[in-house]
Amino acid sequence: QVQLVESGGGLVQAGGSLRLSCAASGRTFINYAMGWFRQAPGKEREFVATIGWSGGSTVYADSVKGRFIISRNNAKNTVYLQMNSLKPEDTAVYYCAATIYPQSTSQREYTYWGQGTQVTVSS
Repeated sequence: QVQLVESGGGLVQAGGSLRLSCAASGRTFINYAMGWFRQAPGKEREFVATIGWSGGSTVYADSVKGRFIISRNNAKNTVYLQMNSLKPEDTAVYYCAATIYPQSTSQREYTYWGQGTQVTVSS
């Protein structure tokens, strides 16, 4: 089992920045690639970004490429999502998740999920 707890969400104006954190406990964190997904009201959950176990092999959704940066600190068992130039359409609940599949963009391949953190971007 891997337990994931997200933090760092909140309310921010358009153009602003937020950094989300996801703390992992349980099984060895370094064994897993990590991903961020989001779900906006009335929409399906969608892929945002993923990072390989070593910190390389990052993949981003086109909608966030160039604005968001995913990173991880294996010594702290934590994965981050730095979100810059935020837009109202980035408003969603953001989830982190763990998978054994590197570079996976499919939520079906993620085994462990956090409870989510709300990000609201005002215009």
